[in-house]
Amino acid sequence: MTLAGPIADRLSSPRATALPTPLGVPAAPLGVRDRLAAIRDRLYESAAFRRWAGRVPVVRNVARARSRALFDLVAGFAYTQTLAACVRLDLPALLRHEPLTTAELARRLTLPAEGLERLLRAAAALQLVEQRSGHRWGLGPMGAPLLADPGLAQMIEHNALLYDELRDPLALLRRPSQERGTALSAYWPYVDGARRERLAGADVSGYSALMSATVGAVADEVLDAVSLGGRRHLLDVGGGEGGFVGAAARRHPHLALSLFDLPAVAVRARRRLTEAGLAGRVTVHGGDFQGDALPKGADVVSLVRVCLDHDDATVRALLARVRAALPRGGEVVVAEPFAGVRGAETVGDVYFGFYLWAMGRGRARRVDELRALLADAGFRRIRVRPTRYPVQVGVMVGTA
Repeated sequence: MTLAGPIADRLSSPRATALPTPLGVPAAPLGVRDRLAAIRDRLYESAAFRRWAGRVPVVRNVARARSRALFDLVAGFAYTQTLAACVRLDLPALLRHEPLTTAELARRLTLPAEGLERLLRAAAALQLVEQRSGHRWGLGPMGAPLLADPGLAQMIEHNALLYDELRDPLALLRRPSQERGTALSAYWPYVDGARRERLAGADVSGYSALMSATVGAVADEVLDAVSLGGRRHLLDVGGGEGGFVGAAARRHPHLALSLFDLPAVAVRARRRLTEAGLAGRVTVHGGDFQGDALPKGADVVSLVRVCLDHDDATVRALLARVRAALPRGGEVVVAEPFAGVRGAETVGDVYFGFYLWAMGRGRARRVDELRALLADAGFRRIRVRPTRYPVQVGVMVGTA
């Protein structure tokens, strides 16, 4: 499955990046499109219209697809909990080598066969598993990728924190930022400016390990989208334990590499890079990009899943520091999920919209918003680089 062509085209289109009306600005008068949408809404509300749509062959398939999509919204929590149960049982690993019957799985998992059968049927409906010959169960097309990308399982487990925050979504939306997301804020301790300077290894181990586990697929997308063949030195800011610079090192043997992150994270990065045999290639700097100047010498700086964690003022200051560290003609690479991408709205606008609100800071930004922040920092020739899977990451490059 690939989304690269149509979504990449739309991502570069002004229509795909149009901003909603800013808060506090009067809305424009209703236009023809608004009036047509009102007519459509009245039709959808009409029971007579729905019965007609279900009978007419031309529109019946569309009506049924809309009905299924609406039920998916209603039942979404049950879907995610089915997925979480399969991950906690390590079901994909059990089915990796051979299909098994419900009874065989029940013995290995020490679960009642009747309850396990209920889970397996739910998982089959979601294509996580599938029925094979002899009443056996094997991996389904949505289950196999869980084996290919171990970071997915860690992210699924981590989402339990978000579920707790979303038990009462209206209460969450009413909470001021300083009272939001106790569990998520604790998990990402750098969101607390007063605490950031005192972070120790134990404070950063959880989120650093998660980011390291989930950066692999993102790194491949970014490195496929951005040409580094003509660059000599990459600085990865907020680089965590070195997952992205490690991928860049393997892809570009000629490239000098540096990593900048909080001192406690830098310690973990040095250890991880040494274990990977990259200690001699990657220079690790400990510091706080919210207060410290960035090291100079690189001609390309990467910000992988960094900007979306912070408010506009922090991102604007960070991009100014990046610009000051780069020579003329150097580039900055911003890689993260974008908001407002057609076909990938559920990532930036739904998942990260609520996740970052619960965390207490940051937001996924639309292309025009990121472009404006880069321009404010003095970057020019700002362009979007198409990626195969915008659901995972979008890429924007600016020239100093």
